[in-house]
Amino acid sequence: MRGMKKLLVYLKGYGKESVFAPLFKLLEAFFELLVPLVMANIIDRGIADNDTGYIIRMGLCLVLLAVVGMAASITAQFFAAKAATGFSAKLREALFAHIQGMDFTNIDRAGTATMITRMTSDINQVQNGVNMVLRLFLRSPIIVFGAMIMAFTIDVKCALVFVAAIPLMSLVVVGITFITIPLYKKVQAGLDRVLGTTRENLTGVRVIRAFHREAQEEAQFEEENGALVRMQLFAGRISACMNPVTYVIVNSAIAVLLYTGALQVDTGILTRGEVVAIVNYMSQILVELVKLANLIITITKALACADRVAGVFEIRNEKPDEKEDQNENRGRAGVTPGTAEPAEPFLEFRNVSLTYAGAGAKSLDNISFTVGRGETVGIIGGTGSGKSSLVNLIPGFYRASEGAVFLEGENVGEMDEERLRSRVGVVPQKAVLFQGTVRSNLEWGKPDATEEEMWQAVKLAQAEEVVKGKEGGLDAEIAQNGSNFSGGQRQRLTIARALVRRPEILILDDSASALDYATEAKLRTALGTLENTTTFIVSQRASGIRHADKIIVLDDGEIAGMGKHEELLARCAVYQEIYYSQYPEERAQTGTVPRRGGAQG
Repeated sequence: MRGMKKLLVYLKGYGKESVFAPLFKLLEAFFELLVPLVMANIIDRGIADNDTGYIIRMGLCLVLLAVVGMAASITAQFFAAKAATGFSAKLREALFAHIQGMDFTNIDRAGTATMITRMTSDINQVQNGVNMVLRLFLRSPIIVFGAMIMAFTIDVKCALVFVAAIPLMSLVVVGITFITIPLYKKVQAGLDRVLGTTRENLTGVRVIRAFHREAQEEAQFEEENGALVRMQLFAGRISACMNPVTYVIVNSAIAVLLYTGALQVDTGILTRGEVVAIVNYMSQILVELVKLANLIITITKALACADRVAGVFEIRNEKPDEKEDQNENRGRAGVTPGTAEPAEPFLEFRNVSLTYAGAGAKSLDNISFTVGRGETVGIIGGTGSGKSSLVNLIPGFYRASEGAVFLEGENVGEMDEERLRSRVGVVPQKAVLFQGTVRSNLEWGKPDATEEEMWQAVKLAQAEEVVKGKEGGLDAEIAQNGSNFSGGQRQRLTIARALVRRPEILILDDSASALDYATEAKLRTALGTLENTTTFIVSQRASGIRHADKIIVLDDGEIAGMGKHEELLARCAVYQEIYYSQYPEERAQTGTVPRRGGAQG
């Protein structure tokens, strides 16, 4: 319930629709309550007196009540649908914007599958709940209590049956509601798991087929899907009890009414038409309680889903402690008070450690180094050594657990994200292209890029022949995930996307792995022509970083060596092991045997 209260702010702007929808439903309910009275008059006066003209007049009155009631109902449903769809559109937009603003740590913690479920299925359930509430939440109680009041105006003794039946049915409805709310929360959580498995299988379908794991993955999916079905069936069986139980209560009440009414008619206290009117009122209560039961089931699902959606909005990016930041700034570069502060390095890692959420050990431990503007920095190390983790700290994708990263003396954790990332161009490990055209993908790097700037970036990225080879050039179509391009072509286009903005810092995170050595060499030469661009090259190949101004060798999250290629080859065992594993002929010529634990630089 608390979650729904937080989300109702997105109904702002639909106040008129939110008021008119229930008002027109109340108008419909008012006309519906008049129908049994008209029927009673037709029976007692028209049929009893054989007055055909009166029957026709009352019949036309019934038609008029039906037409006006239908018009009121259609109008109410229009306003309710407009408010509900507008509410869900604003909510979905706000949720998407919030997720876009979440840092990588929170996205990893929440999970992609959960985010997709809450963006789609959960918001749809909330939308249905809002729609049904606006249409029926006031109408059904008004019909129920209005019918009871109308019954009292006809005969008090018969109306006492209503007094007994209505609380009993309300108890059934409320009891089932409280039982099913936590069950529907479990159902949505089960849907998260099924969606997560589905997404993982679709993403890794080639790997599954390569290792012939189709049968095992199908078995896992069937197990999780079966668990979801069992939860849904259990919740559905309990919810399904609502209708038959209320039918039993109402039909028992109608039987009592018929018996009591018959006695009243025999004694002349009631007319036949009045008995029919009372039975009709009880039937109206039955119909409305069935609607109310279904409404409560829908509301139960909506409330459970609203709590889940509100839970995403409660996820906030962590802000660094102000006191720690002040201490960090106060001790910058070891400068003591009263002394002249030396020129700040362009980029500085100071005692940086990183621990991912839920991880037991540090992925990076006590990383410290400085980089000058325009330098090229190579980062190399074994698989899982922390290369990608290190470069992801520069644009602020993750926040350092200890220490800080400084860009021109300013802590990147405190910088405005837009200002920071406008200075950084990132080419991730996995080349991702979006459906559209080459031009639209390049515009991600710089929305107002000219055609000349785009072609210049394409040439630098060694992708000119790729673009010119496609029909349309820059306007060539790109399928979803760039599936109509090869791996090397996708990598070159993602590099061009980063280069078109001419960033101050360019991060190439193993982004040339699909390129042949000749193309990689041309790319490296082209990147060397960039002025005032500090380049970080993460690579598994020693050839890709051997000409860098500074090479950082990582081993299990720690710096194992730092320097130029020749220096590291002479004194860093980890670098020697990587290099000579790729160039064994040089090891044979020099006779060098790499030793762990030697001087690391």
